[in-house]
Amino acid sequence: MADIARIPLPIIEDWEWQHQGACRALPSEMFFHPDGERGPRRRNRENAAKAVCASCPVLEKCRQHALAAQEPYGIWGGLSEDDRAAILSKHAAKKLFDAS
Repeated sequence: MADIARIPLPIIEDWEWQHQGACRALPSEMFFHPDGERGPRRRNRENAAKAVCASCPVLEKCRQHALAAQEPYGIWGGLSEDDRAAILSKHAAKKLFDAS
């Protein structure tokens, strides 16, 4: 079961940015991989999705949401699952280092 504690409360102002996303009218399959997708096919789909994100007016808001909510799947704010995991891991390591 998904941990929803990180997801912001359902306040319209907190989610309204999604209506301005460049991805809004595109198929979700472009941003979320099908089961078993690997290799060049996955890379090509991710690159196409990231290209959409690159010109998106709400890229930063989307990226902030994805990192704060630790979105487990898909391209969000121009970041793949692996990109987000690396950023979050680096951030966690920095916190540990700074606490020492």
